[in-house]
Amino acid sequence: MQRRSFLAATSAAAAAAALAAPSVMAQGAVKLTPVKFTLDFRINGQTAPFFLAHAKGYYRDEGLDVTIDTGAGSVASITRIASGVYQMGLGDISSLVEFNAQNPGTPMVQAVYQYYNRAPFVIIGRKDRGVTGDFKSLQGKKVAAAAVESTRRAWPMVARKQGMRGDAFQWQTTDFSARDNVMVRGDVDAATYFHDSAISLFARMKPEELSVLKYADAGVDLYGNAILASSNLIAQNPKVVAAFLRATNRAIVQTFANPAPSIAAMRQREPILDEKIELERWGVTAQYVGAADTRSHGLGDIKKLTLEQQVDEVAEVFGLKVKPAADAIFNTSMLPSRNERMISNA
Repeated sequence: MQRRSFLAATSAAAAAAALAAPSVMAQGAVKLTPVKFTLDFRINGQTAPFFLAHAKGYYRDEGLDVTIDTGAGSVASITRIASGVYQMGLGDISSLVEFNAQNPGTPMVQAVYQYYNRAPFVIIGRKDRGVTGDFKSLQGKKVAAAAVESTRRAWPMVARKQGMRGDAFQWQTTDFSARDNVMVRGDVDAATYFHDSAISLFARMKPEELSVLKYADAGVDLYGNAILASSNLIAQNPKVVAAFLRATNRAIVQTFANPAPSIAAMRQREPILDEKIELERWGVTAQYVGAADTRSHGLGDIKKLTLEQQVDEVAEVFGLKVKPAADAIFNTSMLPSRNERMISNA
């Protein structure tokens, strides 16, 4: 059986089973619909609003019994949802474009709420190894990155914008958990990060010792991780998706107003995390979640032209034989109202 057929069959069966399963009973008469949600990575301040929504009962208020699990990367989230193991999750838009191109026809996964309005992709280099604020300073260097990681995969887009070769430096494949260590020890000259993930590195090395090269500064205008949903769930029960988005959006807006309760809610799940560090992490995350576009269209939404340009960029750089339509990538029909998605400091 071909890969697409297998995934489609598995996804349909699992989604149907989840939707047909007896609802969880809570508080006697209230029936809750179970939803399994996969994060893109481990639990930390980047995704604190999801834990506020859970802790405050916002999902329950919407009739949902939401389970939030850690992820294995923003690319892996897509296959988790496509396989039917999860109904929703956080995943990378560029990777979703590639996935849908490789699995043409009716999409198995769609984005439904843009979390990172701009991708927080950066390469952070050691100044003592000659890495400056110029991407060309990376030539000939060793750069650590995980094997399957959206920042690494998007590098050819930066190289093209900067007039550099795609192999201008040597990749050093490194597990996410070891990335800070190889940077601190000096085993590599630089490493890829989500900007907010680098807070742990900043706690071990002085910021003035490091150069932060933002992909956005290289002219690469990309949407980052979005809330994704299985197409089966969207088709069979769009009200569940809309309910999840209302509850989550409510928590995101509140986190912009005051992040402390969200960090506290997150630490209920991971008590070992440092409150100060995670507040700093959210401060970086907020710059990308509430990027400039959100002043006009609010959180969660996109500009179709920007997405179409991203699809074109991904298709050209990754050599895709099929170019998915923007409407097949992103479904905006279940977003909360614009007024609900506005934040004062965006």
